[in-house]
Amino acid sequence: MLSKPRIGAVCYYISDLDRTEVFYRDVLGLEVQRMDDDDAGAWLMAKIEDEVELVFFVVESKPGNSPIIVFDLAEGGIDDVVAGLAEKGTTIVTPVSHAPGGWSAEFADPDGHVLSLYQSAQVPRLKRAAHG
Repeated sequence: MLSKPRIGAVCYYISDLDRTEVFYRDVLGLEVQRMDDDDAGAWLMAKIEDEVELVFFVVESKPGNSPIIVFDLAEGGIDDVVAGLAEKGTTIVTPVSHAPGGWSAEFADPDGHVLSLYQSAQVPRLKRAAHG
């Protein structure tokens, strides 16, 4: 299902962008970049070991629904992966939708933990159609 899985990001929902930026930059010493996207608004990104990114979005949140592990689909095919998960009875929390620089979708494991998929807009959303 997930070809060559790699964790691309850990996504945190936060309440205060400035406070989070100061903590991760000044307290933890990470290089934090402030990003801006027309749809998502301002958000933060910090790269850590093995090119994994910590990303921070200001979203109303409650303890337990953040962070979210994000699997990077480097070869694309997010529509195929989500359809395959749904066919196997997986709960799709958020269908494929626009994300900064690409597409994302969220699904739940059997205990209700939310996991996410992300792919760049530079690769095809449908791999079956591209190969078949």
